Amino acid sequence: MKPLDPLLNNGLRLGIMSLLIKLESASFVYLKKELHATQGNLSVQLDKLNQMGYLKIKKGYKEKYPQTLCSITPLGINAFKDHVQNLKNYLHL
Repeated sequence: MKPLDPLLNNGLRLGIMSLLIKLESASFVYLKKELHATQGNLSVQLDKLNQMGYLKIKKGYKEKYPQTLCSITPLGINAFKDHVQNLKNYLHL
């Protein structure tokens, strides 16, 4: 069996990737709400995924308010799909 991706073994990071694989991109506020995460924890986990190239973070403004958008990269898509397949292999599904 192939090893599981240690970066995606974290529940919050796996949740982020699961949402972004469906949506392609989402705002920080949306991810925080959907994942029931604290602002600080979500920020740290997004930064780790960003550093590995699994997602891109774009900061900007929507009207007068700051907005952070996160989008999954092709590397992130492949890493997520591989991780899910490896989990299925471990579980013999």
